[in-house]
Amino acid sequence: MHPVIYLLLSVVLCCPALRAQTVYGRVTDVDRQPVVGAYVTHLQSEHHAHTNELGNFHLDGVRGGDTLLIAYLGYRSARAVVPAGGGEVNVVLQEAFFDLAAVTVRPTVAALNVVTDIDARLRPVNSAQDVLRRVPGLVIGQHAGGGKAEQIFLRGFDIDHGTDVAISVEGMPVNMVSHAHGQGYADLHFVIPETIGKIDYGKGPYFADRGNFATAGYVDFSLKDKLDRSLLTVEAGSFNTLRAVGLFDLLDRERSSAYLATEYTLTDGPFESSQHFGRLNLLGRYATELENGSRLSFLASHFSSRWDASGQIPERAVASGLIGRFGAIDDTEGGFTGRSNLAASFTQIVNRGTFVKSDVYYSRYAFELFSNFTFFLEDPVNGDQIQQREDRQLFGFRSELNHGLAALGGESRLRAGIGMRYDDVDDIQLNHTRNRREVLRPIQHGDVDETNLFAYCSLEIERGRWLINPALRIDQLVFNYVDRLAPTYDRQEQRRGAVSPKLNVSYSANEAWQLYVRTGMGYHANDTRVVIDRSADKILPRAYGADLGAIYRPAGRILVNAALWYLHSEQEFVYVGDAGIVEPSGQSRRVGADLGVRYQLTNWLFADADINYAFARSLDAPEGAAYIPLAPDLTATGGVHVLRERLTGGLRYRYVRDRPATEDFSIVADGYFLVDANLNYRFGPLSLGLIVENLLDREWKETQFATTSRLRNEAVPVEEIHFTPGTPFFLKGAVRYGF
Repeated sequence: MHPVIYLLLSVVLCCPALRAQTVYGRVTDVDRQPVVGAYVTHLQSEHHAHTNELGNFHLDGVRGGDTLLIAYLGYRSARAVVPAGGGEVNVVLQEAFFDLAAVTVRPTVAALNVVTDIDARLRPVNSAQDVLRRVPGLVIGQHAGGGKAEQIFLRGFDIDHGTDVAISVEGMPVNMVSHAHGQGYADLHFVIPETIGKIDYGKGPYFADRGNFATAGYVDFSLKDKLDRSLLTVEAGSFNTLRAVGLFDLLDRERSSAYLATEYTLTDGPFESSQHFGRLNLLGRYATELENGSRLSFLASHFSSRWDASGQIPERAVASGLIGRFGAIDDTEGGFTGRSNLAASFTQIVNRGTFVKSDVYYSRYAFELFSNFTFFLEDPVNGDQIQQREDRQLFGFRSELNHGLAALGGESRLRAGIGMRYDDVDDIQLNHTRNRREVLRPIQHGDVDETNLFAYCSLEIERGRWLINPALRIDQLVFNYVDRLAPTYDRQEQRRGAVSPKLNVSYSANEAWQLYVRTGMGYHANDTRVVIDRSADKILPRAYGADLGAIYRPAGRILVNAALWYLHSEQEFVYVGDAGIVEPSGQSRRVGADLGVRYQLTNWLFADADINYAFARSLDAPEGAAYIPLAPDLTATGGVHVLRERLTGGLRYRYVRDRPATEDFSIVADGYFLVDANLNYRFGPLSLGLIVENLLDREWKETQFATTSRLRNEAVPVEEIHFTPGTPFFLKGAVRYGF
């Protein structure tokens, strides 16, 4: 070999700065919290990576002396030089002025989460129910004065209280299976809004780590590991409303943090009969990072709420002058609910590219509700009031392996998990009552045991501009019921399994736009009391979906997302908890379109808009009678927001078009258009705020049902709209002090 060639080869082989290598790194903020989803670009090749849940990343094909660019929304971009010899790169990002130009369209299955990241920085959350409105296209309605879980609408579904959207907080399921008031009942009021750190959502049955109820989609809330500062908040407003919040930073060390959060809410509401509503929330959280980078956290919380309600009132009673718009036919409705939670999470680092995250939780839950929807239809003397109650213990865990796979020009990731959920529901009852005191007749009374075992595997394969994500989920459900009204003891059981494949593919041309196709199968289980009835057509009705969408940044400060979607459901079971029966409504088909825009007009002025259309029809009904009651076909939300150093505020609108209340559209649920406003100004540690709901003081119906009822002294029953009136003009002031 020629001496010169030998010398050059020796230099190349011996000099680490000239050899291609794999670089590992971590991105955190100034508080040592991992920055999840930061975009890391190798400037010499434009290869990229993104940080995982621990803030870690790795890149292949780099050399010592090369430069990495790290960017994430809300932080100053940073550059880092790759050290020779394969050393680790640690980057600390500094918070910066909010700039949509810093948004990158990430080549991940959860790329749309950038939308909620943007909204979280612009839009304040005024209540626990407001957090669900962060999901584009999701509409909610309250029909018990804030005590019950909200009614949810998404992608052409009247989801009732949660039958087709899976909701979770810190790994704990919020949906309650086989609930006294309805399958999938999801009461999110145990969450204090100020403690929410991140919202993860997805639409459709395309995500392997989401199982029961995740047909129209899922919403997952992560709480803050640590507080930016302690905070005291007092809010007071119309209808004798008072809300007090305290966030107390108990521990702020380099690797450990702890805080306590409290919330107390009182209101009488706009109704003629006071709601006497009261809610108490307590939450404590501790998090620590171990020497090897593993993370451990504990959570304890307690929530209780008590209220009276005026119920859903018939249109004819208001039109005739029998009652006012905020009056009641039966003002003895109301109830109590409470939930206590214990949860722990441990993320164990195996090596630089592998970690295992394990969550375990326990909840104790109580519920009692008094309602009267039909007034004197069934019992002309005593009325039709019913009581629904239960006492539940909920236990579960999930453990997930997350393994990064080296791939030149990109990265791949394997996620594989197993888990279990067990619900022990004692003394679940449905009774005919009078005046919330006397039980006239027991309708249902029993004990439910329901177990869900599951496993899943998801592989995200990134090759150049393509991301291919095949996934598979397996569920096994065991249903047990003991009917206490039966003359003899008889424990009944049913078992069913579900295999749910999914395939998601995306193409990212660059950091400005991405096309994606998502396909998958999901399911929602029926109530155990229904499953035990072997005449039920389906125990685990399947859902089949597909999305074709795009995320596009046409200019530096504009982000657009759009999707066409399809969802077929094998069977829609509607559990009517008020009567203890199930109404199967057969197969259904939904097609629709979503469009969202986020636009930064100036350094301090932002605008957003979401428009969602759904065409929903029953497949087993004759033409003209195939409408799906209460399914919204057109919804829209949007607003403008000011974000300055001391001044923040905005105007937001909500629109829901008229929709069918019956299968033949003979009864119409009225739509509405509402405008809300907020304004905040900060004086050092003190800030003052104003919150206005229904700024235009519109008369609107928040929830509506086509119900057959009979008023006292009516000769025959009448079917028409029964509604809960929407909040009129509502003004609330807020004082916040940070320390």
